[in-house]
Parts: sequence; C-alpha cells; structure tokens
Amino acid sequence: MKDPRSILITGASSGIGAALARAYSSPGVTLALTGRDPARLSAVADACRAGGAQVQSAILDIESADEVANWVATVDAAAPLDLVIANAGITGGLAADGAGESRADVERLMRINFGGVCNTIIPALAMMRPRRRGQLALMSSIAALHGLPYSPGYCASKAALRIYGEALRAWLRPEGIGVSVILPGFVDTPLSRRISAPKPLQISAERAAKIVRSRLARGQAVIAFPWPLYVATRLLSLLPPSLADRILSFVQVEITT
Repeated sequence: MKDPRSILITGASSGIGAALARAYSSPGVTLALTGRDPARLSAVADACRAGGAQVQSAILDIESADEVANWVATVDAAAPLDLVIANAGITGGLAADGAGESRADVERLMRINFGGVCNTIIPALAMMRPRRRGQLALMSSIAALHGLPYSPGYCASKAALRIYGEALRAWLRPEGIGVSVILPGFVDTPLSRRISAPKPLQISAERAAKIVRSRLARGQAVIAFPWPLYVATRLLSLLPPSLADRILSFVQVEITT
C-alpha cells in the first residue's frame, strides 16, 4: 500500500495518538491533529514539524458533529486525506465504592468513544468515496472482545466500534477504501495509568504506534496486539459464561475517571 501523505489523527495530544503523529512525521507528509489539551497538542505538533511534516492542529469538541465535520472538510480541501485515524477516546469503570455506572457515565462513553469516531469518519468518507481511495483506522480495544465486569460502558463503546468497523470494511472494500479496526491491549498512556490492576504484556505508546503503522501499511483488517492477550481474550469468549465470569471475578481493578 502506498505511504499516506495526508493524515488526520484525533486524540493526538497524548498516548497512542501522539506517538502515531510523531511516527508519521517526515518531509512531504501533512498531519492534521486534534486533541483536548492545548499545551500537549502544541508540543506534539512542534515535534512533528521538527520531523519535517507540515502540521495543522486544532482543539475540537469531538462530540460536536458539525464542528468536527467542518474541520475535516477544511483539512481535506487543503490536502486530500489518505488516512484517517479515529483515535480519540476516554476510559471509564465502576466506582471504587462499589457504585455502578450512572446513565450519564455510559452515555458519555458512547458519545465520545463511538459517537466521536462516527463524527470523524463520516465526513471523511464523504470526500474519500468520490475519489475511490483512502484508509480509515478505528481505535477499539481488546476489551471489545469480552465484557469486563469493572468497565461495562467502556467495553460496550469499544465493542460497538469494533462491529461498526467490520461492517464499514465489507461495505467500502469494493470502493477502494480500506478499513482497519485496532485492538490494543495494555499500552502505557495517561488513560491506562488511571487503571490500578495487573496489566499483562503492557507496551509503550511508541511501540504500539510502530505496530499500528506497519500493519496499516499492509492494509491489515484487524490490528490486535499483543497477540497472546488477544488469543487469551478470544478464548475467554468461548468459555461457558459461568466459567468466564468466575475467572474474571478474581481480577481486582480500580479505575480513576
């Protein structure tokens, strides 16, 4: 697959998004970056410019469909998009005192983790489809493969994103547009540091970005890593529910939101 020259990344102010922006920065590349933290986004943009890329950055409300659509259209008009990485997202989970998620908690997770991705890729598709080329990458999670008792809303939002990406891939393949669903395990990011729990096979954001970039270049449909955790989670989903629930009950997790 030809190297992308015009790339849009949401959630680019930290974590995997920031690492991907730095990984793609090179002469001849145009990056459009958005995130929630102005200072961190500015630092990432400066690092990418130092790498030789042309950079447009913007602080956006990913929940605002109109705001995001206008930005995507502006970016595409300046440099037709080759790759859109819809990475912005938040974490969430049950309160430490045992209280369940509120309706507002679950709705916010769905609005940002699923709705924010839709707000990003739908306007991008309106521009890619007439050109019959382009690539979309949706940042889901290994947590999308099996519901985890300590973060029901988060798992649901990422599972919705995984299934949506699979459907888009089958729909858009004949039109020359590739769709990849990314399923990372534990990655050392600011979001991950809010989780107090065992984090088997955790890797750095830079390592995650290297894996994602290389597999996107191959047009891989599902980008899941690390593979032992991916396989273990898939196997968990094949167990009788009572046994899977019993196994998960031994994992003690606290999440700060």
